[in-house]
Amino acid sequence: MFTPAELLEINTLLTPENKIVILTHYNPDGDAIGSGLGLKHYLKAKGIYAELIVPNDFPKFLKWMPEAKKALIAEYKRKVASDLIHEADVIFCLDFNSPSRIGLLGDWLTKAKAKKILIDHHQQPEKFDYVYSDTVIPATCQMVYHFIEAMGDEDLVNQDIAECLYTGIMTDTGGFRFRSTSATTHRIVANLIEKGADPAMITSSTWDTNTVSRLHLLALILGRIEVVKDGKVAVLYLTRKELKEYGFQKGDTEGFVNYGLSILGVKMAAFFMEDLYEDFIKISFRSKDDMDVNQFSRKYFSGGGHINAAGGKSDESLQATIEIFKAKVEQEDNL
Repeated sequence: MFTPAELLEINTLLTPENKIVILTHYNPDGDAIGSGLGLKHYLKAKGIYAELIVPNDFPKFLKWMPEAKKALIAEYKRKVASDLIHEADVIFCLDFNSPSRIGLLGDWLTKAKAKKILIDHHQQPEKFDYVYSDTVIPATCQMVYHFIEAMGDEDLVNQDIAECLYTGIMTDTGGFRFRSTSATTHRIVANLIEKGADPAMITSSTWDTNTVSRLHLLALILGRIEVVKDGKVAVLYLTRKELKEYGFQKGDTEGFVNYGLSILGVKMAAFFMEDLYEDFIKISFRSKDDMDVNQFSRKYFSGGGHINAAGGKSDESLQATIEIFKAKVEQEDNL
């Protein structure tokens, strides 16, 4: 958490007169959108307006959240986003810890004169004016709640804030399944429910949103799932041609990698997907126990994230990337 002195300084920055911007990472997920909106609604409850800017569009299953559709999508409004960041007095940076993680916004953020406040749970944060970084906490949404508490404003948490923060915690913990989910996490979730978050509604709005084409895509990937390393590693993949054939929409492959990890005996799963427009491979890693996919991804696939959940990329072909992956996991002692 920020020090008491830092909290006092931040409090002096949070005024209606100051221009405040909230940024989240490229390809925003539930934790990014939830934390961004949760913080926006918190500031609103204090009588302070903040603009939420995301680098690119996000999945439809997250657009039910209060004011989600009002988020400024930079890829559609570049000049507006650039001007807002340039003119900002305060910029909150949520769920990322490096300008490289926010696409075209990265250069604008670096050049901005605003005070930059980081709230994030990924490893190896870069330099910001104020840093609240904790890799043990499972979701940035939980950290935003802790921040609100530390500011002495827990009484300001309303239904809009509760719904947004609950969503991010739920999605980043895999429905409270991941081992990073703590007793504190559950206590906070209980508080959010008391403040108006409806677990059944949130779960249904976020996850019960399948289209027939998405289920067909899932059937395709599950039909050829491969297990290697003596049954300890699952491999899943999709080609660009298949994405087009099945009418891929942003967010359709969310959670696919977890099906590999659900196989009995599997300790690590990797999902490889050709980018729809550019010539590279997107990779999602998930693991159990002490298999550190953050370090694995950083070492071999220009990525990173968390111990049990990380992402990466490859400029090799899909087949070559998968073969490289198989060779590297054979060398892993933690599997």
